[in-house]
Amino acid sequence: MGGDGVFAVLPAGRTTWAVASVHGESGRLRALHARLAARITPLDNLVYLGNFLGRGDDVGGTVQELLLFRRALMATQTIDDPGAIAYLRGRQEEMWHKLLQVQFAPDPRAVLEWMLAQGVGPTLTAYGGNADEARRIPAMGAKGLSQWTNRLRASMRARDGHDQLMSVVRRAAFTVDQTLLLVSAGIDAARPLSEQTDSFWWGGRGFDEIEAPYGGFRRVVRGYDYRRRGVWFKEWTASIDAGCGYDGPLVAAGFAADGALIDTIEV
Repeated sequence: MGGDGVFAVLPAGRTTWAVASVHGESGRLRALHARLAARITPLDNLVYLGNFLGRGDDVGGTVQELLLFRRALMATQTIDDPGAIAYLRGRQEEMWHKLLQVQFAPDPRAVLEWMLAQGVGPTLTAYGGNADEARRIPAMGAKGLSQWTNRLRASMRARDGHDQLMSVVRRAAFTVDQTLLLVSAGIDAARPLSEQTDSFWWGGRGFDEIEAPYGGFRRVVRGYDYRRRGVWFKEWTASIDAGCGYDGPLVAAGFAADGALIDTIEV
């Protein structure tokens, strides 16, 4: 699954496919994969731009589909120097990570209520919890919360590959020649890449106002727009969120080695 622990570094000179936020809609992801399978080659890069968890009604099935497609794609990569496959951290993955440590929060009840309002409930359900339980459990104190989060972790580990996939999500991905930078929600254009921290998944404000190359990259691509303004492409940026998880379709976009858009898939 590649990367240096923080960023996924992608081979240059390839087509790079980017998949927007899935939000637990496994049916759309399977349909997109079926169409992508006919177009992607073993040399191509493939990056999922975060938010594969949350909101939709089949989070577990979505993660399973990610793993199955990766396995099928890797079976075709019998060449030297194949393309990279990477998974980015989105808001939903960040919330799940924090939820599993909620016993350390100053106000666990408030944190859990906020997360539920942001769509973490279906991920809870996928791994053995539910929203009602999440609202009750803070009354049991730190020990009860720890036992609860340990049970959720154990449930995730019991599903082959799920915990391993979550352990390799990256903050962002970029091609080694700095043609493409791929992020979940956005960037703070006033800060260098090393100082973005959680801007990658909580950012996005002002993304559509970027009018020059950021950090030497030819194009920055994101997969989630919290304002839900649809898919658009500009000279230096691209936003490919069509609203999957909010009654909209799921989109994948293919970018050439020079950063130019060459293909889109919408299901």
